[in-house]
Amino acid sequence: MNAVQRSILFSAADRYGSLILFFVATAVLSRLLSPPEFGVYAVVNAIVVVVAASFQEFGGGNYLIQKRELSDEDIRSAFTIALGISGAIAVLLFVLADDLSQLFGQSGLKEAIEVSAMNFLILPFSGTISALLRRQMKFGALAICNFASGVAVALVSIGLAIAGFSYMAPVWGGLAGNVFLTLALLVGHRNLNVLRPSLLEYREIFGFGLYSSGVGVINAFYNLAPQLFLARILDFVSVGLYSRAINLTQVFDRLVTQVLTPVIMPAIVARRHAGEDLKTVYLESIELLSAAQWPFLIFVAIMARPIIAVWLGQSWLEIVPLVRLLCIANMALFAACLSYPVLVAVGSVRDALVSSFISLPPSLLVILGASFLGVQAVAAAALLTLPFQAAVAIYFIGRHLRLRPKDLARALTKSGLVTVATAFGVGGCAVLTDAGSLPPLVGIVMASCAAAVCWCLGLLLTGHPLLRQLHQAAAGLARTAPKLRPSRSAL
Repeated sequence: MNAVQRSILFSAADRYGSLILFFVATAVLSRLLSPPEFGVYAVVNAIVVVVAASFQEFGGGNYLIQKRELSDEDIRSAFTIALGISGAIAVLLFVLADDLSQLFGQSGLKEAIEVSAMNFLILPFSGTISALLRRQMKFGALAICNFASGVAVALVSIGLAIAGFSYMAPVWGGLAGNVFLTLALLVGHRNLNVLRPSLLEYREIFGFGLYSSGVGVINAFYNLAPQLFLARILDFVSVGLYSRAINLTQVFDRLVTQVLTPVIMPAIVARRHAGEDLKTVYLESIELLSAAQWPFLIFVAIMARPIIAVWLGQSWLEIVPLVRLLCIANMALFAACLSYPVLVAVGSVRDALVSSFISLPPSLLVILGASFLGVQAVAAAALLTLPFQAAVAIYFIGRHLRLRPKDLARALTKSGLVTVATAFGVGGCAVLTDAGSLPPLVGIVMASCAAAVCWCLGLLLTGHPLLRQLHQAAAGLARTAPKLRPSRSAL
């Protein structure tokens, strides 16, 4: 396997290990915490994520990855800027914790925000070292540290929930995981001199960070705005329901997109530096991504009821229509993970910010209006907002790569046929399960088998390029496996 394939393999091990922990922890916590308690945690998490996005790209991972020649002074300057801004944000959150809790009418938010603010004191350390490992394609070491951190999050969160800490359990769990991750990365990273203070290269870092952070802030706020609007306009029950629906809808992101995301930026930048045609790279990528994303989202949409019953429990069945609406809407985001890396690779991070400013404010207005109509209206609003955002992003990318509508249609046609084939296989099992002829767990297993068979047949009949990639990956694993087995002499 080449360097990119090995990186994807290690990234997959990282994300899938984290996904298993996420499934287990969520299943347990969903039975220990009520929707209102999840709602409070979701609001705290939304506030922290939006604030974190405001500084992470000032010297954050993308700057360190995309820079062609990276010196110790670049790293030290980036770390120093990130540490200074994050420290100021931590203090600001402590000061404003009481005001924010009053804004949402929930006194318990104060303590949760104060605890979450402590994350900002350690994020620059873990963020800098993680970015350097990604730049060097050392995803194996990163996977080990992330998995150990995930174990810490799950154990602390579940333990405190059992002890009666309510919504504070996952808050403390998140802090424990970040502390563990930072310590593991510091122990494993040999050159700690790059974490000494310096501002020698601050001009270039601020120039890149200004645009990159703008993209991060507006996108993070948009993604979490529904939960904030629902908390302010309706109640924390609605926030809890919507938050759980989003978690289920984003399982594909955890399975595939988050596996590829750490690799995409360094891989695309490297191919750009090597002089490859990014238009071909982009079209090939969306063809592969859509063939995996679309069938998966259709499967979750059709089988939402039994999946929720088994995973979260009967008390969460109210989110079934939310999940179905969000799954259909998210099919428009087949190229979302490529947009920012491609624009950075072509030297136009400014267009990434402009694109966000064009598409996201109108989308926020639609979501705000829908919030007054209820949580289901907010989910339905995604059917309008997500396709609009995708169209704007593709337009800006198309200006640089000279994309035409027929190029996109040609790249997506086979994936559409594969998706139809998958839906046909899942539909029969869903009918039997919803009618009570099959228990939910049995229905999920049968539907998964039917989906896998129909998906493979769809790939085969359409001659989809993803089939070739799967064959190559399997061959690479087969060649690697003998090296991993101990010799007879060792036994």
